[in-house]
Amino acid sequence: MALFTTNNVLVPIDFSDAAKQALDETLAFVGDPAKVHVLHVIHPLEPTAPGVIWETVDDPTRISNVEAAFHKTFSGAAYEGIKFSVKVGNPSSEIIDYAEDNAINLIIIPSHGRTGIPRFFLGSVAERVVRFAKCPVLVVRR
Repeated sequence: MALFTTNNVLVPIDFSDAAKQALDETLAFVGDPAKVHVLHVIHPLEPTAPGVIWETVDDPTRISNVEAAFHKTFSGAAYEGIKFSVKVGNPSSEIIDYAEDNAINLIIIPSHGRTGIPRFFLGSVAERVVRFAKCPVLVVRR
């Protein structure tokens, strides 16, 4: 019996070094990029943001920019077949919803390891995912 089922694995990324490392380790662990889902969540635009007011920034443009950045950063044969998605919303909620909607068996999430005041004010996406996800969550610390 395996400890984790690796048929559908989700790796949320924020393009940090920790996220890149988590994705590379996941690919080595799973062995098949077609079983790996990668999700990036962008925060909703504020209605009072200058780009919104001047109509120079919108969600479809932001999503296409993130997709282009992903394909530029993660190019090569090792990353072919990965299912990449971009969502707009609260990161922890979107990660949990994506996992439920796509029958994810395991979430592998990087943690920045913040403590004290920064963690109190910024919160911890990884912590909320661990608490509320309905599948196993593996937190990769730096």
